[in-house]
Amino acid sequence: MNKHLVLSEKVKAALAEGRPVVALESTIISHGMPYPENVKTALACERIVREHGAEPATIAVIGGKLCAGLTQEQIEYLGSQGQKVSKASRRDLPVLVARKQDGATTVAATMIIAALAGIRVFATGGVGGVHRGATTSMDISADLEELAHTPVAVVCAGAKAILDLGLTLEYLETRGVPVIGFGTDELPAFYTDKSGFSLDYRMDTPEEVAAAIRAQRDIGFPGGMLITNPIPAEYAMRPEVIDSAIDHALREADKQGIHGKAVTPFLLAEVTELTSGNSLQSNIQLVYNNVALAAKIAAAL
Repeated sequence: MNKHLVLSEKVKAALAEGRPVVALESTIISHGMPYPENVKTALACERIVREHGAEPATIAVIGGKLCAGLTQEQIEYLGSQGQKVSKASRRDLPVLVARKQDGATTVAATMIIAALAGIRVFATGGVGGVHRGATTSMDISADLEELAHTPVAVVCAGAKAILDLGLTLEYLETRGVPVIGFGTDELPAFYTDKSGFSLDYRMDTPEEVAAAIRAQRDIGFPGGMLITNPIPAEYAMRPEVIDSAIDHALREADKQGIHGKAVTPFLLAEVTELTSGNSLQSNIQLVYNNVALAAKIAAAL
């Protein structure tokens, strides 16, 4: 085992016994939601994983250690500190480890630590992608590169709706990442179940997805897989409402000169405010939906 990796006793036991484990990210705790909803959501996600027969492994960097499986106190700490905790992607891990600092892991960093631990399935809200205007800014999330070469299957509600979804799909195709629609032929758009972009592969059961993941590993492909799971219809937002809020938030980010890793948390906070909190509730429910599916897929593996 990597000397910088620390597994909780429950995660260690589950892996040793061959029981299903689901990785959960921590950026959603520190940077994705306000306190205390972030802590409540994180703990509820762990509970949902257990209810579906798997062991949750919330992942973060704590004191320079790559941790898979956090205590409730550690989750509370990440939530209460919020954006004071570094947002950690692939490039940040070596520095945080060397300096013995804390970091809330993005999709990319969570995938890396999950792979080191031997965890094959990971649930999140939405993955990063190609940002709008990336043809000039070159703002492309490291999540996409990680999916291209790290062997972890990621369950999400599509890429975050603040992104350029068409270019995100094109990038994933170029990098050879299978994108599966769970019960849908169309890429979900995070807050809504449709984006207008068709997917090549639809699967309707966790067992089908597990078989595809197993085949990918058996063939020896180096990368991961993206399983896109639409938000439940009763929690989906009207496209015109969310699109208007996103457009306003993007203009505000441009006006304030916000860029880089600060863009996504800023936009999510702006959209939450512009929708009177409705987008936050949709966000929470889609995460729960993804976590339940990930646990079923992990069990089928």
